[in-house]
This record gives sequence, structure tokens and C-alpha cells, in this order.
Amino acid sequence: MKRTVIVGAGIAGLATALRMARDGWQPIVVERAPARRSGGYLVNLLGAGYDAVERLGLVPALAEHTLGVFTTVLVRADGRPKLTVPSVVAEAALGPRTLTVFRGDLESVLYEAVRDRAEIRFGTTVESVDQDADRVVVTLSDGTTEEVDLLVGADGVHSVTRAALFGSGHRVDLPYVVAAFPLSRPPEAVSASSATTFIGPGRTAAIVNLGPRRSSAFFTYRCADPDRELERGPVPALRAAFGDLAGGVPEAIRDLEADPANAYLDRVSQVDLPQWGVGRAVLLGDAAWCVSLFAGHGAALALAGADQLGTALHRHGDDIRSALTQWEAGLRSEVVKRQALARRGMYQYAPPSRLHVWLNEATIRAVTLPGIRGLVRRGIERQNR
Repeated sequence: MKRTVIVGAGIAGLATALRMARDGWQPIVVERAPARRSGGYLVNLLGAGYDAVERLGLVPALAEHTLGVFTTVLVRADGRPKLTVPSVVAEAALGPRTLTVFRGDLESVLYEAVRDRAEIRFGTTVESVDQDADRVVVTLSDGTTEEVDLLVGADGVHSVTRAALFGSGHRVDLPYVVAAFPLSRPPEAVSASSATTFIGPGRTAAIVNLGPRRSSAFFTYRCADPDRELERGPVPALRAAFGDLAGGVPEAIRDLEADPANAYLDRVSQVDLPQWGVGRAVLLGDAAWCVSLFAGHGAALALAGADQLGTALHRHGDDIRSALTQWEAGLRSEVVKRQALARRGMYQYAPPSRLHVWLNEATIRAVTLPGIRGLVRRGIERQNR
């Protein structure tokens, strides 16, 4: 039985462990956090991401957590509506092979599917990596050493595995901060089964009301010093950047005050590597190619990457290096495309001027026209092929 150490118990790591366990591997998953994390923002699983969860047999379990589509209301700073995007527009754009779930729910479904098929160690990460043509020796922070056939670094944008394999300098930090967190109760200022979204120069705030334990908040904004924003903490940072807004924003920030640790708060970054693997070690997901939230598809790419890695390893048998080469060649063009889309996404989530805000709104108004919906759907379908 082949053995692998997988670093990271997020979407990419758990999906990789599940796929490899089903193919007869013995996975050891190590996660530096002391316990599983929850929360996060909404993710759309479509295209190759939906194909992956379907092949992994996860669609029935994820369907129990699906959030479906909802109405989005673009609002002014005082909460008054500007325009409404009916749920049928999103439904037409996303298509039938789509699941919209919370990131935390996706991780929970993956964890439950793999927990009895892999060894999972929390509070543990990689300290050093040594390899030759036949094996990888991984020294872990819990004092153990594992000799395995393959090392997979799926430990996110701040990957210690990437640093061990390739050194530093491959993360490209952008001048933006993102925050996302679940809400303990639905915001009264936002109608049920809908979201209010404020988009202004350099910032976006979205509050989603899908009922108890299904509501959430998302914020992103441009700033000169993301590190300083992170040092301030989520509540002070969000109050400073969004304290002038209405439309559910004050409720969301008050909700966060009760449990600030519940927020995901980080700078926006991409990862740029000329190659994702070396020898018998490989990076996957945000550790290898973080496209950033401005592109979307991060979860879908992680799932597709894990599934396609399993396919390549199964096809090549003991020739792991050939499997990794073929896998990367098949996936890199999609990653490059998504990273390029992220650069355009900055103008949508944090438009640089009021003119850009107006142009974005004009585009959204056009999309709501019945005759345009089919064109939008076909365009998205082409992107996801």
C-alpha cells in the first residue's frame, strides 16, 4: 500500500485524502490548527468542481446543505435599494449542475467522508522534507518522521510546505483585505431569502439572509497596509472601513462582536509558481496556485485538482513523477485563466472610482434583462469547460 502525507485539512487536503484512500493509498493528513475550523463564505461548485464532488460521491450529502439561489439587492450607503437582481438570473447563469454551500459545510462533508479512511493529526505541520528517487522523508512538528511515497502540500496560501520546497517569495500580496463570517441570527434589515450588497469605490459589503444558521456576511476593501488591518482585528477594522453603511452592515458587525474569532480575516493574495512539484512532492490548491477570491472558483479548483491528481496517479501506477507532470500540464491553463480573471474581478469587488461603480451597475442592469440571461449562461458555461 502506497503512503502519502497530506499537509492541510481544508478542502484541498481532505478531498485529496478521500480520492487517494479510495484508490488504495494510506493517507496521513496533518493540520497545524488545533481543531477543525468552521464558517467561511459561500462557494459555488460548478464545472470541474461539481464533476469532482460527483465522482467522489458527495453530491447527496452536499445537497442537504445547499443554499440554492437568492435575490440580490444592490443598495446605497443608507440601505435604500438601487436595483434588484432576481434569483432566476443567478439560476440561469449558474445552470443545473451547481451546488452553493458554505465553505465550512463543504469541509464538514469532506471530513465525515474521509475520517475513517485516513489518519488525521491536528496541531501538527511540516518541519523538514528530504527525498530521493524512491521516497520522501517528512519530519513533523509532533516529533515523528514519516517515510512515504508522496508528499502533498495543501496547506493554503500561507503554505509552510511551499516554503520548504521552493523557499519564500512566491506569494503575491494585493492591497486588499477580505472578511467573511456566519451570522448567529438573520439580519432584520435584509429580507428573507435575499442579500443586500453595497459596492462603492474600493469596497464591497454583502449581507445574506437565508434564515437561522444560514446567514452570513462578506466584506472586502482596498487598503494601503493590509498587515495593519489584520493587526487591528476584524471588528475595529470593519467598523473603520464600513461603519458609515446601513442595510444590515451594523447588525452584522454587532453580531461579530460576540465572537470575533469566528471571522475569516486575511489579505488578498495570489500564488505564482513556475511549477507545482519537485520529485515526489507536490503542492495543490491555494498552496500552489491561489487565484484569490476576486476570481472565485477557489473551492472548485481545489476539488478538481484533487480529483485529477488521483486520476493521474491511478493511471501511471508507480511512476509518480510522470503522474505529477501530466496532472500539472492538464490543470495549469485553467489556473492561469482564473488568475487573469481575478485581476478583472478587482474592478467588481473594489472598483477604483465612482465611474467604475456606475459601469458595474450598468452591466448588472443589462444582465437582468430576459434576453441577456441566455447569453450570460452560455458565456459562463464556456468559462467552466
